[in-house]
Formats: sequence, structure tokens, C-alpha cells
Amino acid sequence: MIEVTLTKEFIELYALLKLESLAASGGEAKFFIAEGNVRVNGVVETRKRKKIIAGDTVEFAGETLIIKAE
Repeated sequence: MIEVTLTKEFIELYALLKLESLAASGGEAKFFIAEGNVRVNGVVETRKRKKIIAGDTVEFAGETLIIKAE
């Protein structure tokens, strides 16, 4: 489990995967999302620019990201 603290109101899903080094690039992150490999709050998410906010949970590649506010 990885805790991620937001410095802004939200982060886009693809940017979060890139930021946490779960994807090598934004393009790779978008590919993983489009393929249905990412879950947000337990539901498969295919929107690359989905706004991730404090309280959300993101699951990808065997990792769970817990999103917190600053």
C-alpha cells in the first residue's frame, strides 16, 4: 500500500500512475487505463483524465494507492 498526498485539489489518473512510477510515461499510463487494468474505488476505470481526489483508492499492477489531502 502506497500513501499519496495531494498538493492540489485533484490529480488526473494517468498523471498519478506516471508520478508514482507505475508507468514509464504518460502514454504508457493511458494505455494501461484504456486496457481496463486500473481500478478506482474498486471499479474498473477507463477514463484517462479521471480526477483522483483525497479519499480515493487506486489499484494497479499489484499496488494499492491511498490518496490523502495535504
